[in-house]
Amino acid sequence: MNQFGRFKPDGNELPRHFPRSIAIVTDAWHPQTNGVVRTLATTADILRDWGCEVAVISPEDHFSVPCPTYPEIRLALAVPGAVGRALGRIAPEAVHIATEGPLGLAARRYCKRRGVPFTTAYHTQFPDYLARRTGLPVKVFWPYIRWFHSPAQRIMVATETIRGGLREQGLANLHHWSRGVDLSCFSPDAPSAPEYADLPGPILLYVGRVAVEKNLEAFLACAYPGSKVVVGDGPARADLEARFPKAHFLGKRSGRELAGCYAGADVFVFPSLTDTFGLVMIEALACGTPVAAYPVAGPIDIIGERVGALSEDLPRAIDAARYCDRSECAAYAANYSWEVASRQFLAGLVALEEEEYVSLQIAHA
Repeated sequence: MNQFGRFKPDGNELPRHFPRSIAIVTDAWHPQTNGVVRTLATTADILRDWGCEVAVISPEDHFSVPCPTYPEIRLALAVPGAVGRALGRIAPEAVHIATEGPLGLAARRYCKRRGVPFTTAYHTQFPDYLARRTGLPVKVFWPYIRWFHSPAQRIMVATETIRGGLREQGLANLHHWSRGVDLSCFSPDAPSAPEYADLPGPILLYVGRVAVEKNLEAFLACAYPGSKVVVGDGPARADLEARFPKAHFLGKRSGRELAGCYAGADVFVFPSLTDTFGLVMIEALACGTPVAAYPVAGPIDIIGERVGALSEDLPRAIDAARYCDRSECAAYAANYSWEVASRQFLAGLVALEEEEYVSLQIAHA
């Protein structure tokens, strides 16, 4: 078994005893482009830079099929026992199950059978997401969420609002795991998107998946002057482009090109009602762009009155956000560090005891 130890990257002390070998099991991974994938990929990269061994078990490792109604998402059809054998080969000191999909379910089943402790994360308002996709009541899906997460030693959550909601559902052992932003990429000096040059202002921007659960129609239909710009792709794009021909759909952008889309906009509009955090909001703020959103989980925890506006009336929120100081937005976003978030993640992991570690090794033998 690997040794636990103390480690101080850049003078910042990590938890005194932490796993140096970590397995992350996730159904959300590249080539998907969303906040969950960016969070997991960035965290894994930082932990590797800090000397940890991080193995990711994802749909890349298994045969997969397109998710019905959302082909961009691949559902892994793992051979029975494949996830357990992978964990046995890796023999990690900590197991983190990031999603509630097929791979997460297989890892949960394996760990439960072997008596191996694991952590989970609540990245998405899964019941609300499924309700919008199926038309069924939200309450239909909560029993699965409670069942899935209740055996976890810790459930990692990004905001206090989500923590409170999970407590109301009877889930305990909740651990704070925030998010970060790459300030070397997302900054106010990013060159504005060239497509903005001939657009009448104000420029109102949305960035993210173009899908029904993002409530994008509320943004595109709102009566506010200016130009509405959508960056991203997804299954609802063709329908929304046809229904809102005055909106400008730019497709996927990344890196400094994406930062320029943020920096050149007057307001970033976040209409989602189902996100647990909303990573794109702090990317926008880092570029100096204030945020307009509904007063729901995610925006309530992130957006203060000096960097954006929240209202049930989205045009009113947009109008108020336009008066925010852009320099204050950028300064506020600087408080969100991926390094701090990664230390929180490490602190939440549960290291395997000797007998549990041996159980993983025997499974692979």
